[in-house]
Amino acid sequence: MKINRREFLKASVALGGGLSLEFSFPLVAKAAISSRAPVTEVNAWVVIHPDDRVVVRIARSEMGQGTYTALAQLVAEELDCDWAKVSSEFASPNEHIRRKRIWGSMSTGGSQGVRGSHDYVRKAGAAARIMLINAAAARWKVPAAECTVERGVITHGPSRRTLRYGEVAGEAAKLEPPKDVALRDPKDWKIAGKPMHRFDIPDKVRGKPVFGVDVVLPGMLHASIAQCPVFGGTLKSLDAGAAEKMRGVKKVVRETDFVAVVADSWWRADQALRKLKIEWDAGANGNVSSETITAMLREGLAEPGLPQARKLGDTDAAMKSATRVIEAEYSSPYLNHATMEPQTCTAWLKPEGFLEVWTSTQNGEASLETAAETAGLPLEKVEVHKMMLGGGFGRRGGPQDFVRQGVRIAMAMPGKPVKMMWSREEDMQHGYYRPASMVRMKAGLDAKGNLIAMHTRIACPSILKVLMPKALGKDGIDFTAVRTLSDMPYAVPNQQVDYAMRNGHVPVGFWRAPGQQNAFYRECFIDELAVAAGRDPVEYRLAMLKPGDKNRLVLEAVVKAAGWGTPLPQGIHRGLAVVDGFGSYAAMVAEVSVSVKGEVKVQRIVVAIDSGHVVNPDTCRAQAEGNVIYGLGSILYQENRVKNGRIVESNFHDFPLPQISDMPKVETVLVPTGGFWGGHGEPAILPLTAAVCNAVFAATGKRVRSLPLKHHDLRRA
Repeated sequence: MKINRREFLKASVALGGGLSLEFSFPLVAKAAISSRAPVTEVNAWVVIHPDDRVVVRIARSEMGQGTYTALAQLVAEELDCDWAKVSSEFASPNEHIRRKRIWGSMSTGGSQGVRGSHDYVRKAGAAARIMLINAAAARWKVPAAECTVERGVITHGPSRRTLRYGEVAGEAAKLEPPKDVALRDPKDWKIAGKPMHRFDIPDKVRGKPVFGVDVVLPGMLHASIAQCPVFGGTLKSLDAGAAEKMRGVKKVVRETDFVAVVADSWWRADQALRKLKIEWDAGANGNVSSETITAMLREGLAEPGLPQARKLGDTDAAMKSATRVIEAEYSSPYLNHATMEPQTCTAWLKPEGFLEVWTSTQNGEASLETAAETAGLPLEKVEVHKMMLGGGFGRRGGPQDFVRQGVRIAMAMPGKPVKMMWSREEDMQHGYYRPASMVRMKAGLDAKGNLIAMHTRIACPSILKVLMPKALGKDGIDFTAVRTLSDMPYAVPNQQVDYAMRNGHVPVGFWRAPGQQNAFYRECFIDELAVAAGRDPVEYRLAMLKPGDKNRLVLEAVVKAAGWGTPLPQGIHRGLAVVDGFGSYAAMVAEVSVSVKGEVKVQRIVVAIDSGHVVNPDTCRAQAEGNVIYGLGSILYQENRVKNGRIVESNFHDFPLPQISDMPKVETVLVPTGGFWGGHGEPAILPLTAAVCNAVFAATGKRVRSLPLKHHDLRRA
């Protein structure tokens, strides 16, 4: 993509103008649009071309989850345009700030892409439709009430005259937007709710999209980076003599917490980086290990007087009256996000004092603020170009360390664009990891095996303490650390959940479905109780779920779809789990085989999801499948261990990703009940671990209480 600005503009105009911004650099693309009047912005979300093409601006990021298309569907539904003429473009974070945050949230995480913005984007489409109709009515000098619209064509009923959106967009843009708009009933949807083809997939198949690692600019330099292998450590000394003499090397950048080599290619930069003689000061954390972290968590479980995330009834008294008391301890390790695209940021500090940044980010506004703060510039003098993401899973949302580093390096090379990219080893060993955690659960059963009391203690680091300290709740409780345990839907009269915050030196962050380990703990423990009571796991759960509870609805749907209770092929065993989260309700049945040697193979997954409304069924099913394959690695073999204060695993040879051969058949049952908006990016991963581990127990009689499975002897006797 080596092309200068002038050549780019010439090519854009030659292609007909009105360039879609999807896979190009936003500032350049906007210049191309402005050169080909009269492309019209009807409102901040809707841009209409003279030939009726509609461009919908999207504030959220696209990392394969389909938000880029789904939000356009919602706008187009209310706009009532021709879907065949719709495309999307990313909204500019710089313009977002200049226009007083007009596009709402630019954060993409927590399955919030659609459910967090559906209301105002639909209203934007409806408002634009009304403005276009009013413009046509004004031209005809007729009441707007006599006009209707279908697929971007406005018709005056009495006279049968018609006007296309592209013909009246300019006039519509001058009108006052309506203050109140009525939204369509989902039962009348024509575009939303349908399995429309995603905008990004055809170009991804052809290799056209520009991801953060693909950015190429005139005269661009490259940087490879090294950080202290012990989190929190600092640079003690550096001998760069040999590296600075290597071919292509332009500069060695020294910072307190990292060192970078800038060269004319990334390979040369990385090779020179390896020649640096670096001495790090590990600080007080050089002796931390997985064993000391486990001890820290276990000490948390034993601490008296912990803050309570839930208190219902009198758990102590109920335990004393219980016929049987069952206890279990569960745990899970740190996990890297392992995005296929390593952290990367291209920054260009221009002579006029304007900073441009190109990066794969889950939060364009946070990236903008980080870049501006790092460079000491006002927000208006910074632009962040949001690129397509080669995986996010939370890593590119909260922490913006890669943007901060990219800008720092660019500040050392003023006037030159510099693309910083982490090596895979750097990415694996310097993440914001899924927290390691440990939980101790105690349950009291009555004479009939009914659960009458449950006391849970969980010890784990707090993500909010690291990334969003102001969001911590009463007594310092992190809701992401206790979710699924503190909001258990089962009707148990006596419940207590205690939280021990134990933040070590390993940085933690939002890993797909933060807190999803708790679903593993809870649903496997519920299975233990069902076995102790001598009851079927489905029946045991249903007895504790009230009629009308959506958890009950998805549980009933999934056992029907999976054929729970029907005969299975020899060697296949079932397990299940039901968990709500991220605005949706999910239940799953896993069918698993375990070989004589103890090798686990997940054969089939059936998942039922109620998200209230479904914007694109095909995308929702794809998200469920993605959740399954992403989560399987964490169940089977993935972990991040700590030795001498540093992460042991360094690449995919010791942190393997699931292979095609690991992928089970996935059947997704969508059961939207309407009335609310749930997410799809994370709910299907919530019941996965428990469903698989419960199936492993059914196959082997061995209860798995820690991950990954590779550490367990599952050989059949």
